[in-house]
Amino acid sequence: MNPPSVSQKRAAFRALHQSGCFVLPNPWDAGSASVLAGLGFKALATTSSGYAWSCARADGQLPRDAVLAHLRCMAQATHLPLNADFESGFADTPEGVAENVRLAIETGVAGLSIEDSTGDAQAPLRDISEAVERIAAARAAIDAHGGDTVLIGRAENFFVGRADLDDAISRLQAYAAAGADCLYAPGIRTREQISAVVAAVAPKPVNVLIGWDSELTVQDLADLGVRRISVGGALARAAWGGFLRAARELAGHGRFDGFADAASGAELDALFGKPGRP
Repeated sequence: MNPPSVSQKRAAFRALHQSGCFVLPNPWDAGSASVLAGLGFKALATTSSGYAWSCARADGQLPRDAVLAHLRCMAQATHLPLNADFESGFADTPEGVAENVRLAIETGVAGLSIEDSTGDAQAPLRDISEAVERIAAARAAIDAHGGDTVLIGRAENFFVGRADLDDAISRLQAYAAAGADCLYAPGIRTREQISAVVAAVAPKPVNVLIGWDSELTVQDLADLGVRRISVGGALARAAWGGFLRAARELAGHGRFDGFADAASGAELDALFGKPGRP
């Protein structure tokens, strides 16, 4: 069977946002993407932090062209639609955001998100008016190139130490009005916060991040009206956690206990379609 075209992936991804609730896990390389696809997920999303760590960089430190190359690789790694963590658009101006969104669309992604954070600890959030202009520029770029790529507007309040739910909701509502198809306030955790965001931007879909040990289940979030659930860098952090425990045990104590829970080579070879080795 022929692999789906980019337009077919985008149509499938947009359809997922129309009803129900789906999990959008975040691989950081082609191998992790392939495994997640094999587990039956319907779509995937990149993680800026997970990929940056694999390049020995901190989150947010990779240049635009490196991220674009990564998006192209990830979009081709599986037959699933891919949502791009496109950070703040890699530009200071709305015009620059529009141009970079155009380049991201050309990688074959089915959706992309634009954040309203600045990277400046003293003023971590853009003014709403400026952030709206950037979302509108991203919307225009998408519409000029077929209009089928899903645009996600992100209010970063809770991620940058400005945990003001009312402001986050105002931002999300403004982004929705500017053309965002899906809204996302990473860092909200309680049922009350999630319900408030879902109600405030209805009928547009909401993405909720669960990147920690949470009492909430997928069904709980679906019952709250959440349309999609992502995990950000959590899967990458889980992998790094196992790596660090094993490596530190070996370096600090000369012990091999950290390998006890490691996947077998045969299992991994089977996952990637290679014959097992003794």
